[in-house]
Amino acid sequence: MWGFLPVYFKIVGDVEPTEVLAHRIIWAVPFGALILMVRRQWSEVWCALTHPRMLGWLSVSTVFIAMNWFVYIWAIQDGRIFETSLGYYINPLTNMLAGVWMFHEQLGRYQMLAVMLAFIGVLVLAISGGVVPWVSLFLAVSFTIYAVIRKRVAIGGMPGLFVETVLLLPFALLWFSYLFSSSQLAFASSDSSMMFWLVMAGPVTVAPLLCFALAARRVSLTTVGFMQFLAPTLQFGTGIYYGEILTTAHLICFSFIWTAVGFFIFDALKTAKKKPLLKKSTGA
Repeated sequence: MWGFLPVYFKIVGDVEPTEVLAHRIIWAVPFGALILMVRRQWSEVWCALTHPRMLGWLSVSTVFIAMNWFVYIWAIQDGRIFETSLGYYINPLTNMLAGVWMFHEQLGRYQMLAVMLAFIGVLVLAISGGVVPWVSLFLAVSFTIYAVIRKRVAIGGMPGLFVETVLLLPFALLWFSYLFSSSQLAFASSDSSMMFWLVMAGPVTVAPLLCFALAARRVSLTTVGFMQFLAPTLQFGTGIYYGEILTTAHLICFSFIWTAVGFFIFDALKTAKKKPLLKKSTGA
């Protein structure tokens, strides 16, 4: 679902990115509430809303996820799918650097090589293209900062996202009201088909995260790490489908990134094999 997300934003491509972002926030709230009700996770939401420190951290993470969403929507609509794909290829590598810097984790030999190759790839694109791929870097860094903040907050993925969208809801409604009062609201003048797609911004936002949260409990972290690269690969494919121009600089950059991904996955598999298998407890 994350991999084919550009298709959705192309469908609503005639709607301004700020309005699409508002729809994404507004419709994610009732859809998220329904899931929380089914999964009986309201206690986590209440805990976050009544715990000042937790709410403070979630307020900061809200800012970063909102900026990430907006830049992503704008970039897709502006024909920069390859740049968004590159950003999410880089993201697991920036996560590793954050682990070293923030949590004093150690990088293995292959992980260091992966980071160096990714850096060279981005540098080649910046020099050859004459422009720093700021969209890619912003998406990667902002989502890494978001992940670091969420790591500090003891709350599940779905309850956390719900609190974040609730915090954003007043701003989204205010912007919605402004667009309506100034006759700029696309939702008000759209046909039923476009209205349907804009309302679908809620499920499109929440459903992938719910699937990820459920899957992460059932598969190994190595598998989760590997699957992180499926989304940008599918995004890359959608970029080709929509006819974006893949320059020589892009090809060289992606070659370095894909090689880095190869080393990243190899290291993850190697590490997983070294870990001793834990015997199942008879009382579990």
